[in-house]
Amino acid sequence: MYCRTLLAALTLLLNTRIVLQHVEIIDGTGAAPLVDRNLTIEDGKITAITAGADQPAPDGMNVLDLRGYTVMPGIVGMHDHLFALSQSTRPSFFLEMPYSAPRLYLANGVTTIRTAGSIEPYTDVRLKQAIDSGAMPGPHINVTGPYLEGVTNGGSLAMHQLTGAEDARQTVAYWADRGVTSFKAYKDITRDELGAAIAEAHKHGLRVTGHLCSVTYPEAIALGIDNFEHGFAVNTALDPDKKPDVCSASSGDYTLEHTVAGTPEADRLIQLLVSHHVTMTSTLVSAASYQRPLIPAAALDAMSPSLRDAYVYWRNRAVASPEKSALLLKHEMDLERAFVAAGGLLMAGPDPVGIGGNLPGFGDHREIELLVAAGFSPLEAIRIATLNGAIFLGQQDHIGSIAIGKNADLLITKGDPAVQINDIENVEIVFKDGLRYDTKKLLESVKGHYGEN
Repeated sequence: MYCRTLLAALTLLLNTRIVLQHVEIIDGTGAAPLVDRNLTIEDGKITAITAGADQPAPDGMNVLDLRGYTVMPGIVGMHDHLFALSQSTRPSFFLEMPYSAPRLYLANGVTTIRTAGSIEPYTDVRLKQAIDSGAMPGPHINVTGPYLEGVTNGGSLAMHQLTGAEDARQTVAYWADRGVTSFKAYKDITRDELGAAIAEAHKHGLRVTGHLCSVTYPEAIALGIDNFEHGFAVNTALDPDKKPDVCSASSGDYTLEHTVAGTPEADRLIQLLVSHHVTMTSTLVSAASYQRPLIPAAALDAMSPSLRDAYVYWRNRAVASPEKSALLLKHEMDLERAFVAAGGLLMAGPDPVGIGGNLPGFGDHREIELLVAAGFSPLEAIRIATLNGAIFLGQQDHIGSIAIGKNADLLITKGDPAVQINDIENVEIVFKDGLRYDTKKLLESVKGHYGEN
């Protein structure tokens, strides 16, 4: 009852005609902004984009005067988890966040997510159903199945350890029939297991991404993988201690340190990726965590007391090897730019699990800002975080950019992110399928919750 009441308080009726008046439009395609426009929403769709004008407001119409505001497509987060990592115990463990995470994403203008690995896949599937039915607020969810992890000496207690290729095939087949839309291979999977998982997923018309280590990028490409998480950071092909089907000690740091954009080795890898239509998900927030940026006050407010304590402790700790971390980040940024320049499809997601203040939604903003720091223009970075993800999901006809006939999935922010990318943090209103959500009210509803539920 509480969820339905909250949802009703945060939204306008779907059949209401809404005019966003005198707004700047960043359409998500990378094109120059449209200055001073009126954008009309009806029945959940964008129905008109016209020159800015003072619009009368007859019965059945809501007019929002948005001078000084920018509207852009809702963010399509392609590495956006629904769990947090507990940092109050050793070993740490995963905590599902079905209440707070969806609200945090939506409050910050993330209207579509891919979970990129599930700890509680039944919860994620049912959460998607609850959101789709209107019982709970949250983004559109593309559920990735449980982690496809091999046998490891440590690892998470929440992850099933595959026992071979047939186990991998059966796991994919089981979850493909239960509503997941992709799978994620993890660090200790073997080549046989990965190959079987990819073949079974493709049989169901689904895709496989990977946060790898035991399998190198060239090996995974040869097996038919569709996507790599964390950009170039977890390729272990050059690691000196790399053995077949075994994760190396540096988990790819050595390879990234010795892969420099513009060199023949880097060009060969990028060409291999592009020629096989393998996409990449940028997760620069994790790579840049050594910078210890201050997080928004609203992100701090959203944390549970224990998570806030862990964050303060983390901020006050000395940074280990900052020079090496900076070098790895630079190589990653340079390689991502080179990949896009070569025709590769780069997407974005912050991998938010609470560590270092990396929270749902807030982390998505930080990821876009870091893409600009990497050398992409603000408009290019916004496209990477919106339309590119929609293209990968096959949903570009409905979401990912602003055009007449598309879903009214929109982020409205004070300022102009095309000029000052940090203005993307000033989200005040979000539309999802034409329903209006108040960022302030959503954030108020989750104060002190993230890290608990």
